[in-house]
Amino acid sequence: MAWTWRFEKADGTQTAPPVDPEDFPTQGDAESWLGEVWKELAGGGVDQVHLYEDDTKIYGPMSLHADQAESTG
Repeated sequence: MAWTWRFEKADGTQTAPPVDPEDFPTQGDAESWLGEVWKELAGGGVDQVHLYEDDTKIYGPMSLHADQAESTG
């Protein structure tokens, strides 16, 4: 199993992140990484993310903007 992030603009179009993403072995690893780099992602043009386990979407879209952040899951 691999956990990955999909990076999007506010309109839902996929965008390349300014930070090289990884494939993570666990959901916790993926979420910890996002917690460390979310400001850099937001500053680089990423508005929202989705978390996937292989091809299955786990949650999202989740905003990277503090004024729009909401709990999803």
